[in-house]
Amino acid sequence: MPIIVNLDVMMAKRKMSLNELSDKVDITLSNLSILKTGKAKAIRFSTLESICAALDCQPGDILEFREE
Repeated sequence: MPIIVNLDVMMAKRKMSLNELSDKVDITLSNLSILKTGKAKAIRFSTLESICAALDCQPGDILEFREE
């Protein structure tokens, strides 16, 4: 998949657990885990906005495009 999700990298940089991010963003642990592992097929802009606010980062810090 050419879109790489670096959510785990940003969480590690901010020293934030999956549980803590889930509480701050108000997303279920299972949905957040699906996103973190790169298995998600889509993400809502509102969800991405909430994650960026909680991690104090930009969308490009979380999502990366790589040619196959």
